Amino acid sequence: MEGVRQIARVAHGLGHQTTVVSLDCPGAAFLEGNSFRAVPLGPAYLKYHYTPRLVPWLRAHAREFDVVIVNGIWQYSSFGVWRALRGGRVPYFVFPHGMLDPYFKRAFPLKHLKKWLYWPWAEYRALRDARAVLFTCEEERMLARRSFWLYRCKEEVVGYGTAPPAFEREAAEAAFFAAFPMLKDLRIVLFLSRIHEKKGCDLLIEAFAAIAGSDPRWHLVLAGPAEERLAARLRMRAQALGVAERITWPGMLAGIEKWGALYAAEVFVLPSHQENFGIAVAEALACGTPVLISDKVNIWREIDADGAGLVEPDTASGACQLLRRWNGLDMVAREQMRVQARACFENRFDIRRVAAGIVGRIQRLANGRI
Repeated sequence: MEGVRQIARVAHGLGHQTTVVSLDCPGAAFLEGNSFRAVPLGPAYLKYHYTPRLVPWLRAHAREFDVVIVNGIWQYSSFGVWRALRGGRVPYFVFPHGMLDPYFKRAFPLKHLKKWLYWPWAEYRALRDARAVLFTCEEERMLARRSFWLYRCKEEVVGYGTAPPAFEREAAEAAFFAAFPMLKDLRIVLFLSRIHEKKGCDLLIEAFAAIAGSDPRWHLVLAGPAEERLAARLRMRAQALGVAERITWPGMLAGIEKWGALYAAEVFVLPSHQENFGIAVAEALACGTPVLISDKVNIWREIDADGAGLVEPDTASGACQLLRRWNGLDMVAREQMRVQARACFENRFDIRRVAAGIVGRIQRLANGRI
């Protein structure tokens, strides 16, 4: 949703009008205060978010728009757009946002089997008949081909990004350390995301324990909303490894405190098993904070090419190697990587530049130009 907001804001500045059709109920708080007109068609039913209002609304209003963009698949929004617009004059595009990653086939085989029953008559057709399927990076495009053997669509890599920091470094760091004064003057290794099985938090705790003895100032911050059972298991593991006192669990950080954490960190770490883009990774780069990521974070090629961070496999040894390689860099190399991190964000992931490119590409594709 935040990506939709940011792209719509940039599109508005370029003279375009955006309408967001949502399957949520009228009155949902996040539909207020945006740069676009919101049309809530809820309530929607079941986990599939089915509503009988979507197709009639699209058929009645489609000609008011130059293009229709679907964000996400596996819910009624994509199939409903296909039902309403296939073969019509208004082209539609689909942003799968990583939902075709083969990781899900391996991690959730029963869910994948259910998707196979649904795929041939719904999502396959929605992607096949779209003017283009839009991918955030080259890695996502390549991985999407490996989930279902029945796969055909026009692929376009258009990029993605996020907004630059909303606060200056000095003010943001001051707010963060005011909330967590015990972290001042420590060397912060920051994880900022959902604390979830696929994020590799267990690998990170193991890796941190392996390097913690090299400097008593090393401190791990695991920031994000946590699944209760997983968090309890991770805390027990940290206790067993003798590093529980050197890990802070601040919960979800937002606003100035979130940006303060990203500024204050010596390095940002995400050893995830699957990450389509990684908005928090781009936000860390925007703060000039180098990123240590697995090769399952789909923008790893861009980060590696720009020297904005370090990349290793999503394994226990890979996570250890990330922290050891960073620990082995001298001050000059670390400072150079900070400069390259900020440049990587500005050149590749600043939403003000990326969104303008996305809008321009969609215009050309809608008009039949490459």
